Amino acid sequence: MATTTDTVPVGDFEQQTQKFLEWFTSQPGATFHKDIKLVDLRDKSAGRGIIATAPIPADTTLFTIPRASILCATTSPLAKKLPHLFKGPAEPTVAEESPSHTADADDEPLSQNDDEEDDSQSQDSWTLLILILMHEYLQGSSNWSPYLSVLPTQFDTPMFWTEVELAELQASALVAKVGKEEADKMIRTKIVKVVQDNEDVFYPADTPKTQRLGEEELLKLGHRMGSAIMAYAFDLAKEEDDEDDEEDGWVEDKIAGMNDSMGMVPMADMLNADAVFNAHINHGEACLTATSLREIKGGEEILNYYGPLSSAELLRRYGYVTPNHARYDVVEVGWGLVEGGLKKMVEEGIKGRKKEVDWTKVEELVEELKEEEGEEWEDSFVLERQSEDPDSEGQVHGEAEFVGLPEELEEQVKTYLKAVKKVVGTGDRAVAEALGNKTVRKEILLGGVRKALEEREGQYATSLEEDEKVLAGIEGGRPTTRKEMALWVRAGEKRIIREAVAWVKEQQEELSKEKGQEKDEPSAKRRKA
Repeated sequence: MATTTDTVPVGDFEQQTQKFLEWFTSQPGATFHKDIKLVDLRDKSAGRGIIATAPIPADTTLFTIPRASILCATTSPLAKKLPHLFKGPAEPTVAEESPSHTADADDEPLSQNDDEEDDSQSQDSWTLLILILMHEYLQGSSNWSPYLSVLPTQFDTPMFWTEVELAELQASALVAKVGKEEADKMIRTKIVKVVQDNEDVFYPADTPKTQRLGEEELLKLGHRMGSAIMAYAFDLAKEEDDEDDEEDGWVEDKIAGMNDSMGMVPMADMLNADAVFNAHINHGEACLTATSLREIKGGEEILNYYGPLSSAELLRRYGYVTPNHARYDVVEVGWGLVEGGLKKMVEEGIKGRKKEVDWTKVEELVEELKEEEGEEWEDSFVLERQSEDPDSEGQVHGEAEFVGLPEELEEQVKTYLKAVKKVVGTGDRAVAEALGNKTVRKEILLGGVRKALEEREGQYATSLEEDEKVLAGIEGGRPTTRKEMALWVRAGEKRIIREAVAWVKEQQEELSKEKGQEKDEPSAKRRKA
């Protein structure tokens, strides 16, 4: 469900849909249930979608996709034309739309020295699929033309937003994850160069030089194909691999970045998706099948599952947001804010005993402790709610709740306060004993985090109340424009902050009660004696 800004006339849109359906059903081994239909859902900002035209029982095969019809490295003619690009281990690259996309741990670079080999020759499954799509597009006519014609040409993912539109995200961490410059560099070095060096492969032999795309045009086309992959490609894992993963919960059908095997899967990618869903794609040796998870009513849309993605991540990858995914919203809080809050708590606690704290010395000790204990120091922490996984029918139950701070944050604060104790407690036994007290350390942790959260919320230009007032006026309750989606994302992050602050306050109140009971305990014992 990639939200797009396509403006294809209704007649042409339906004609493209019909040609695609005819092409799909003509593929050997393909099936398409008689009670489902491909429809135009652009009025809901959902592109194409599939609905049930009559009640469909649970565990019904909705459609079958033969692996031979999937566009990937094993089916593309490009692999035979440029075989050297498709061999050997893949070097991780910056995936489309994000500087944070990395390959799996097993995908080690062939060489760490960029000068030792031509970067365009070191491809991975992500860049190879971009090249495959560009090859099909530039050829003008191919086996997959009816399928490629229904893929969007424009996207609402933040990669394509203007600076003014991105500014609506305000202090959201999503802004830093768009990665336009990194994506540009990747496409120029790994995509554009390959096409320009192999024009006789990518263009039909009779294509005049004047009709071949220039560097900037190829860059734009590379972004378009990369975005199509981000929104529509699947991980072509085998069914047995999925079964192993399903022991711990649902296996998401969509891919998020690097995978050993990626492909464009006709019809499967026509399914829109939500956090509450009613269908699942099963991976088999010879084909992929879409199966209903529960009874689907006539007129009901058939929905897939992309995983427990936050609104920000859903927008970054696919260009849309939905109310059902709000339960998975997160907010990132930088260590700098937490550290600042801890410093204030320590300084307030020792006020009158020492003139100032040598924070430079604290930082030096922190570095020593990190080396001694082998700790990885986090630059930021993700705060999220606790939520149940979807059940076997694609339904979610219960409320998502914020129930605590990340364990990594607490461990990092613990290490930091060890360094503080050594510096501040030197020569002051009372301060040293206080900082060694578990209750005092918890007070500092909670107080520091609370200050950090309050400062984090202050980084947004508008308040949560102002955002919610605007959201309340959105027709249908679901944001569809870029401005509305940006507002939805930032409001979701502010709600997490508010919930986290409320949780911290509760912890502080409980701690205060415990301290009060500890103070009363000696006198109570004396009265009893």
